[in-house]
Amino acid sequence: MLRKREQPPEQDSGSIRKIKHVEVDVLYVQSLNEFPSDIIATPDTVFGPDQRHLQLRADVDLRKALSFRSDVGLALRSKLHDLGFVDIETPLLFKSTPEGAREFIVPTRRKGFAYALPQSPQQFKQILMGSGIPKYYQFARCFRDEDLRADRQPEFTQLDMEMSFVGADQVMHIIEELIRSLWSTFLKSGLACPFPRMSYREAMASYGSDKPDTRLGMQTSRIDYLLPGDLISKISPLQAPIVESLMLRFNQSVPDASSTMQQFVANFLDSAEGTAFVNNPDGGPGIFVIDTGKPLQGLQALGFEAAERVEEIYQIEDGDLIVLQARQDLPFSGGSTTLGNLRLALHAAAVRQGLVKPPFGFAPLWVIDFPLFSPTTQDEPGQGGSAGLTATHHPFTSPKSAGDVDLLAVDPRKVIGDHYDLVINGVELGGGSRRIHSAEMQGFVMRQVLKMSPERVAEFSHLLDVLRAGCPPHAGIALGFDRLITLMLGKSSMREVIAFPKTGKGEDALVKSPGPLTDEILKTYCLHFRASDDQSFV
Repeated sequence: MLRKREQPPEQDSGSIRKIKHVEVDVLYVQSLNEFPSDIIATPDTVFGPDQRHLQLRADVDLRKALSFRSDVGLALRSKLHDLGFVDIETPLLFKSTPEGAREFIVPTRRKGFAYALPQSPQQFKQILMGSGIPKYYQFARCFRDEDLRADRQPEFTQLDMEMSFVGADQVMHIIEELIRSLWSTFLKSGLACPFPRMSYREAMASYGSDKPDTRLGMQTSRIDYLLPGDLISKISPLQAPIVESLMLRFNQSVPDASSTMQQFVANFLDSAEGTAFVNNPDGGPGIFVIDTGKPLQGLQALGFEAAERVEEIYQIEDGDLIVLQARQDLPFSGGSTTLGNLRLALHAAAVRQGLVKPPFGFAPLWVIDFPLFSPTTQDEPGQGGSAGLTATHHPFTSPKSAGDVDLLAVDPRKVIGDHYDLVINGVELGGGSRRIHSAEMQGFVMRQVLKMSPERVAEFSHLLDVLRAGCPPHAGIALGFDRLITLMLGKSSMREVIAFPKTGKGEDALVKSPGPLTDEILKTYCLHFRASDDQSFV
């Protein structure tokens, strides 16, 4: 029964949403369901992943994060609709193609045949560009059978976009407008456009990472040419290595900074995290703590010239930490160097101990000019070609310039791709590229550069046919939507912004997936186990 509204009490009702326009008199109560007595629910109860429904019910922050995610998705859809983009769904039941990542396979009842869940809608969105759709987007579900981390899930959502008759600059401009709009609307924070741009080589040389958090400072510098040979041999077993340095400085007021830094470094190197750097096969870090009461301020092992140069580079102060790290004298490849990883670990440890203030604000950055190809490794076999090369991102990225096209035939390792990654605060939010729209060039890359077998090339015959039929120039990007929400909310893990995330083992603890295969299922899908310990399928 409803009656006239009365003044509410002063005390807050917590996370319960108030109904403020009516009063409710309770005349009769009927139970609609029961709550079992074996479940203890108090304000201090911590529910595990196997009780995700109770986690969500008890944790208002989780529910707010899902609501925030919904609001951001709606804002992006509205903005893209206004820009003329068309929301198009692409198939989830695809086929296995060697794009680079491991796939999830879906068996069928047709013996010897299976679907593959898409790593991304990459090929379908390029097909759409050849089908007369000038602007496409979707919030796409993607699947990759990769080792899991806090920022990685086996299934995830990305905002996928593609446009015809555009290049990298137009794509980056649209993304900057989308990101700036989100930050203004939801975070009440302004971002200056255009975002800074940095080449892959500069990012690796200056920060030891292809997704640098520039807020931290601590830029790296190459100094091996200044160091005495006996010092290099002490910090590395490598012959003629590259040696790089960085500096960590307390930005909090610390008494006896030199002694405090000495203790901080000793504790870090003794920790499990620090031990991995000490045992680096290229040599452990060389550690120097600035002490203005010592000769050359504690840098005497570097020699006069190097000590003077280090002082000039870093404008050193008492208590500063100078770190040297050797690596092989090879071109940059991959996502980080050992010194780049050490940079992040030292800064995080200093923040945890209150010696350095946590970074604040947002530092967006485009990383561009990646090498188009990288050496294959055991963990990254890439497209399975025999050239010892894999596409750094995927085999559909276009060379950046006419000069890079010429290099394809003579020195593909030097080719720069027209690829761009959006990085904010050290988080790679997404990446995109201008695509190869010529069937002839795409075929050349697969056959002559990557040296893929005819059977492997044939797996892309559908795409080559589309490109051959007058496909226009096109470019696009994909933003990790889960990562975007995680970053905007300042969360430490994507699991905090996904309703039903997988655990670190790739399992859903609530519904108990993946589940075991019964003999009946194996028979239906023409599968059986190999007679081996690993229970491989055949």
